[in-house]
Amino acid sequence: MRAAAYARVSTNNHHQDPEVQLRDIRAFCQYKGWEIVETYIDKGVSGAKASRPALNRMMTDAAEKKFDVVIVWKFDRFARSAQHMLKALEAFQASGIAFVSTTESIDTSTPTGKMVYTVLAAVAEMERAITVERIHAGLRNARAKGRKSGVKRQEIDLAAVRERIANGESVRGIAKTIGVSTALLALRLKESTPKVAQQLTQATNEDPSVGF
Repeated sequence: MRAAAYARVSTNNHHQDPEVQLRDIRAFCQYKGWEIVETYIDKGVSGAKASRPALNRMMTDAAEKKFDVVIVWKFDRFARSAQHMLKALEAFQASGIAFVSTTESIDTSTPTGKMVYTVLAAVAEMERAITVERIHAGLRNARAKGRKSGVKRQEIDLAAVRERIANGESVRGIAKTIGVSTALLALRLKESTPKVAQQLTQATNEDPSVGF
């Protein structure tokens, strides 16, 4: 079988060397009589990142069926979560590629190893449920404290805007230069200073070019 070896270390210092992982992978392949056709190494990359240079390249090569089996030292060197692991295994399965973790004695080409899909699917579903519940709990907590969920309120320096209006600039012109809509700027001015709102309305009625 054509094998792809994947290794990852989270730092570039001498305390972590991908060779520790690759040594075991090579020994495993030699025992099985498999040929390592490509080695993918992510060095100095956190396992929390689903997108990694070598991993991304390996997944692309897997889709092109450049090897028959992916071999890693441990699950946590490869996937950041059960959901991530399951997604990768599904991609491998679609391309007819097996997955092996040498230290955990898991080989998805065997009947026992295929149970991994079922277990991971259940764990991934649990992770999703926990994530959703955490989001809902956070929203409930925010509502209890009087905070509204949604898009973050855009900050506008209203003091500077009022000064520019006092110097004769129009709301439309100011809104364009600070990258907001005229309606939004006018609304913020009305909310912050009723007197300014009154002046804006009066000025607009007298001369439409002044307001918007």
